[in-house]
Amino acid sequence: MPKVIDHDQRRKEVVDVTWQLIVEGGIEAATMREIASRAGFANGALKHYFSGKDQIIKGAYERSLNNLGDRLAAHTAGKRGIEALEMFMRFTLPIDQEDATAARVLLSFWERCAFSPEIHGGYDEHLDSWKAGYLQYLAEGRADGDVLTPTPDEQLVDEIIMLNIGATVVRVVSPDHLNAHVLEAQVTDFIARLRRAE
Repeated sequence: MPKVIDHDQRRKEVVDVTWQLIVEGGIEAATMREIASRAGFANGALKHYFSGKDQIIKGAYERSLNNLGDRLAAHTAGKRGIEALEMFMRFTLPIDQEDATAARVLLSFWERCAFSPEIHGGYDEHLDSWKAGYLQYLAEGRADGDVLTPTPDEQLVDEIIMLNIGATVVRVVSPDHLNAHVLEAQVTDFIARLRRAE
């Protein structure tokens, strides 16, 4: 009787291996040969599970997103407006070691996005979704009377996104120049600005 293969489980194993390789040595370390070897595949067998390397890299990125999404859901449950926004900001910045590890995968994914239209569109969708979430929290905060700044919400969201991207790059490339205290202070200052009507 032929062995039954759980294709979803095998795909997950490949993504997990790829994620670990990127954490250890960046995108260059995640060669198809090394991914296959670490996942226990014969050379060329990955094609039965993924159409190419971009799909595997995308899977590693989505793994990081899903983990982050689970953590965010836990920290923002029952919260709205400025309180939810603050939690969202604090837990999307690479403050602790787990987030810093995920930042390595994100940085590798961004590099791949620059050269692959196939996965670039997926990042655009993700970014649009996060922007929509931030805009919702700001709208709730204004309705609750907590967000008083005259700065337009779209501009505030752009600032949050740029803070996130900048922090991710610095945390990976030059971690000695960025620590948890600096990032926490940035969030505290940003939230305080939202509360000022000036």
